[in-house]
Amino acid sequence: PVQPTNWLDAFHLLTQVIVQKSPGKRKIIFFDELPWMATKRSKFLMAFGWFWNSWAEKNNVVVVICGSATSWMIEKVFNDKGGLHNRVTRRIFLEPFTLAETREFLYRKSIRLDHYQIAQLYMAMGGVPMYLEQVKAGKSATENIKEICFNKQGYLWSEYPRLFSSLFDNHEKHEEIIEVLATKKMGMTRNEIIASTSFKNGGMLSKILQQLEQSGFIDVYANYKKRKRDQVYRLTDPYSLFYLNFIKPLLNTSNIEFSSLSDLPRWRSWSGYAFENICLKHIDKIRTTLGISGIYSVASTFYTKSTTELPGAQIDLIIDRSDQTMHLCEIKFSTDAYSVRKQDAEAMRNRKTVFRTHTGTKKHFFTTFITTFGLQKNAQQLSLVDQEVILDDLFD
Repeated sequence: PVQPTNWLDAFHLLTQVIVQKSPGKRKIIFFDELPWMATKRSKFLMAFGWFWNSWAEKNNVVVVICGSATSWMIEKVFNDKGGLHNRVTRRIFLEPFTLAETREFLYRKSIRLDHYQIAQLYMAMGGVPMYLEQVKAGKSATENIKEICFNKQGYLWSEYPRLFSSLFDNHEKHEEIIEVLATKKMGMTRNEIIASTSFKNGGMLSKILQQLEQSGFIDVYANYKKRKRDQVYRLTDPYSLFYLNFIKPLLNTSNIEFSSLSDLPRWRSWSGYAFENICLKHIDKIRTTLGISGIYSVASTFYTKSTTELPGAQIDLIIDRSDQTMHLCEIKFSTDAYSVRKQDAEAMRNRKTVFRTHTGTKKHFFTTFITTFGLQKNAQQLSLVDQEVILDDLFD
């Protein structure tokens, strides 16, 4: 057979093979991991554009392309101004599994874990099927995480550096932003990112933030009633957050015991952050549980620094409804039913005062707690909390 010397020759040979093998029939051609083929000097995209425009679209051919580098696919294919311009007929953005889909995936592998165990896995590695494929039956979440993340032969022991280098050019810049966002539970504004990194306010920062968002590493949240420049960038990729908090700092430590990580100072902060991310990703489940899925609502967060008149305040999640009400949500991760303390109740009342003063809203507030195992019944819970959402609700 003739050995092609470039992609143009390769596509020419492909057309000949297709005509010989299946004349007159519909042909489906699948290109997996397109970004790996279309390197800078390969001229793959030029040849692919020629193949599609001059032959494939006229000969009953369906071409399916796939790529894990989402930002590359958007920039080079969907937004192409050359031969592929306006040629895409269907886009499928394959998101990570939800909690319910993760449970179903594990069950099909004969892995029977309760919701809390599944949530622990999800907090460490998210809903990425390739990562979840490493989970073994007959082991707890703790045992699986230890084996997958802290064993030097484990799949996620060294996945982080490979991940970014495979997805992005100049990946060190992307990692710089990810690493600084991992230090701020409430997220950071653009100006705060600039102040904490080597970036200047310009197009490069905008492009990298966009690429990280498109690739599912970060999410952008509106800061309630504030300007667009005050929107908050938040690290929401579970594995990146877990890696930077625990795997990277302990890479050179022998005999890691995952169960002992809960004794580290950063454990409480990480677990709260990771559980908040899960809740924000499952906002539709929260709306359904609250019985407001039929009411138009907008989700946002709120953060303001202290002033001479008022203390600072942070609200984990605000669900602003069109019927003159809103839910001010407190998200708490715990290993048992959470007990609302006097200081919790006082802090929530202060947040309401600060929020109403800063925003000027006249809407009615519902105080909503989202927890793993619900709330203990006590005086604070009875006087403060209007609704409860628990981990099980996020699976329904």
